[in-house]
Amino acid sequence: MTTGSADPQGVTNSPTDPQGVTGRLATWIADLRYDDIPEHVRERARHLLLDGLVCVLIGARLPWSERAVDAVLALEGEGDVPVLGWGRTTSAPAACLLNGTFIQGFELDDYHVHAPLHSNSLIVPSAVSTITTLDRTVSGRELLTALIAGYEVGPRVGLALHGAEMLSRGWHSGAVFGTHASAATSASLRRLDAARVEDALGLAGTQSAGLMAAQYEAMSKRMHHGFASRNGLYAAALAEAGYTGIKRVYEREYGGFLATFGEGHAPRADLIADGLGQEWVLLDTGVKAYAAMAATHAPIDCALQARSRGIAPEDIASISIEVSHAAYHHGWWRPEPPLETIGAQMNIGYAVSVALLDGQVLAEQFTRDRIRADDVWSLLDRMDVHHCEDFTGPQDRFRTRMRLQLHSGDCVEIEVDGPLGGPTRPLPNHDVVTKARRLAESIDISERWQRIEKLVLGLDSLSDASLLIDDLAASVPALPVTL
Repeated sequence: MTTGSADPQGVTNSPTDPQGVTGRLATWIADLRYDDIPEHVRERARHLLLDGLVCVLIGARLPWSERAVDAVLALEGEGDVPVLGWGRTTSAPAACLLNGTFIQGFELDDYHVHAPLHSNSLIVPSAVSTITTLDRTVSGRELLTALIAGYEVGPRVGLALHGAEMLSRGWHSGAVFGTHASAATSASLRRLDAARVEDALGLAGTQSAGLMAAQYEAMSKRMHHGFASRNGLYAAALAEAGYTGIKRVYEREYGGFLATFGEGHAPRADLIADGLGQEWVLLDTGVKAYAAMAATHAPIDCALQARSRGIAPEDIASISIEVSHAAYHHGWWRPEPPLETIGAQMNIGYAVSVALLDGQVLAEQFTRDRIRADDVWSLLDRMDVHHCEDFTGPQDRFRTRMRLQLHSGDCVEIEVDGPLGGPTRPLPNHDVVTKARRLAESIDISERWQRIEKLVLGLDSLSDASLLIDDLAASVPALPVTL
């Protein structure tokens, strides 16, 4: 086993096993530079960032976000790092926690289509907290490079655990993979060498957690990625200070990250490092068209197709929906009133009901009054969701088949291979811009958003990334709906 080289002061600056999976990933993170990244990857990353930033401002003043701010700031107090959308500051870890919670606040943020996690809620807060506490200026190019490191690392670790299998087993997958993404972004901005990045990854892996039962009624589901972002920030900061983490965290047979989280499920360590710098997994990041959990989106598309064919809710005797194993376990249980907003946003049946009734699934569909409405529950009573055993491959994770039995006796079948915004029908960059502008307008910050959009899409020429952070920090209005 190689132990790495050392500088003249005797400090090791390369990972313990440079040819191992952990060593290769740590070296790639440490060595990644702006010019190593193809322009089409940088361009998509800028648009993914744009999507994440509008989500943080939309999510900042939601009722559950306000409660989180009150609780966290009561513990942490004031500090140097902005709580985005609030005009307030707190400690770097607490800001990470809150800003990640905001991005996840209303189920509008990105998702990876093969290794389910929400990258922006992990890496954007980590970047903001890291940049604000550094004693130097960070350029837009350096910020973009660090974000791309995070966009790559999180999904790759998730792929090694077979992605959506973690959801089927009850883990909140993004919170499990997410510490690694946050650590990668912060480590890149801190300019850690490969040895310290190895420590950061080891420290990140030992803090991974997240239980998916939070989806039914708990506010904590919205905070899971914030916890992971905070933990990744701690991992990189501790590593920078020389506090060591688990070495070769992905290879360890006893107590290693993959051995433990993937026990009995044949994890694939090679998927973490293979193709680094040639195959860019961030390009498989989905952008949401609806304000609901990703596995509801293809069923929503089926429902919208039914509406476009002239099928009205009163025409329907029963609805049967078939989805993949992960989508079924993640997105279906028989809902009963009272249903909380989080449960409605995670439930396939509710999302399909409001899509059929209202023709959209946005903020208005998750108000307290809408969730309680009789027409929604009437449709839910006629609906069932099943796991389709034919939907087994990774490409079938979002495939959905809907059968509508009509009172006329006709049966209508609609099938989609994936949702709008997902792998088969990705939202192009210009549609990402349109989505962001529409959301900014909904909270009356269009003029301010124009400045933010210009800074993000021109990030490559921005000399000081703190200018962007300053524009995000100021207070925003709440969504004009009663949730």
